[in-house]
Amino acid sequence: MAREQTEIIKERYNHTALFYDWMDRMIPKEWRRRVWQEAWGLVLEVGVGTGANFPFYPPGCRVTAIDFSPGMLARARQKLHLAGVPVDLKEMDVQHLEFGDASFDTVVATCVFCTVPDPVQGLKEVRRVCRPDGKIVLLEHVRSEHWFLGPLMDALNPLFLYLIGSNINRRTVANVSRAGIEIDREDDLAGKIVKLIVGHPREI
Repeated sequence: MAREQTEIIKERYNHTALFYDWMDRMIPKEWRRRVWQEAWGLVLEVGVGTGANFPFYPPGCRVTAIDFSPGMLARARQKLHLAGVPVDLKEMDVQHLEFGDASFDTVVATCVFCTVPDPVQGLKEVRRVCRPDGKIVLLEHVRSEHWFLGPLMDALNPLFLYLIGSNINRRTVANVSRAGIEIDREDDLAGKIVKLIVGHPREI
């Protein structure tokens, strides 16, 4: 079932790649800066999309950037000149990462785990490939706990999932913990719906 969902969402993102840059403007540059100031060393960016984060890669990093959508990667390749560090683009699904254990100093994702069919499995893979003394940095929108907004997001979620393959009601903070990632910091960026989550692999 997860494989079927992955193919459906991949196809949707292949179609939306042409106008995804416009959608990506919803993430302010300041948020991207806050995310990438946390990164160091060998970095894995999960869900690179069309490369909106390239200008924010910090000096001294070497980045491997993955996406499961060939359409997104094609657009990202056109922007590689915006990155000031070496970048290796790969087509790959975060639910099945093709890297060895403890391969990266930092793993970063910006608004990715709203789309992954099995987010806990994807986060477990993130934990696996991050070094024990490394850092996991996630910018994610989550389901509101507000008495009205939360149920509204639940009601609207099937529409968003159908149109763009994105869930708007994921409980990502809980999923991060379930995946074996210790949360060091959780910053609310917008009404407790958008969060910057910084953590590290938990010993299990």
